[in-house]
Amino acid sequence: MANELSITHLILGAGPVVKMVMLILLAASVLSWTIMLRKRRAFAQVATAIEGFERRFWSGRDMEELYRVAASSVYPPGSVEGVFIGGYKEFRHLYEQSHLPIEAALDSAQRGMRAGMSREMEALDEHLPYLATIGSISPYIGLFGTVWGIMAAFQALGSTGQPTLALVAPAISEALVATAMGLFAAIPAVIAYNRFAAEVEHRAGQYEAFIEEFMSLLQRQAHAFRAGLGQRGAAAAR
Repeated sequence: MANELSITHLILGAGPVVKMVMLILLAASVLSWTIMLRKRRAFAQVATAIEGFERRFWSGRDMEELYRVAASSVYPPGSVEGVFIGGYKEFRHLYEQSHLPIEAALDSAQRGMRAGMSREMEALDEHLPYLATIGSISPYIGLFGTVWGIMAAFQALGSTGQPTLALVAPAISEALVATAMGLFAAIPAVIAYNRFAAEVEHRAGQYEAFIEEFMSLLQRQAHAFRAGLGQRGAAAAR
């Protein structure tokens, strides 16, 4: 009896519909774990990239040089370099047109940084909806397999002359495995989604803070730039 109720025996002994449900849940679980591992690695790379860029940004390096290096380098999607490049590129373009007011260049820089922030946020959010979907629907898919398996078990039980618990227990156990697999797929996906969503919110706060600091820096330096005093670097401005 113990052998008959082993997990392997229950999976192999399930009906075709329940087996199909199990295969779907197995595929969903593999997909969710693949996404989780990739996103974990991606967020670690983003954290390292943001820390390195902010250290360079506030080290006193010339902003034009910092822009050239950032624009020519390869940085992970979601890093703050994309926000900086988007803002400074717009500021630089309008700032060189001396007939335009400085306020126009500053407004354009802020819009450029907002656009860059949107792109980086999209990169951070990539594939997270899949985790949310798997976490939401997997228990219901498993429940469907269980209900279907129990229905089939009772239909088979009704056709026997002497129905007993020993006859129906294996079939019900096979059906319940589908629910267990649904939970196995859903619980890690929900935990990972909540964790990554919190990480995205944290990065959004970092982007907002950087935009405010960078705009304040540009406002302090813009008039000096146009007067020909040159760019002083972030650390000197602070």
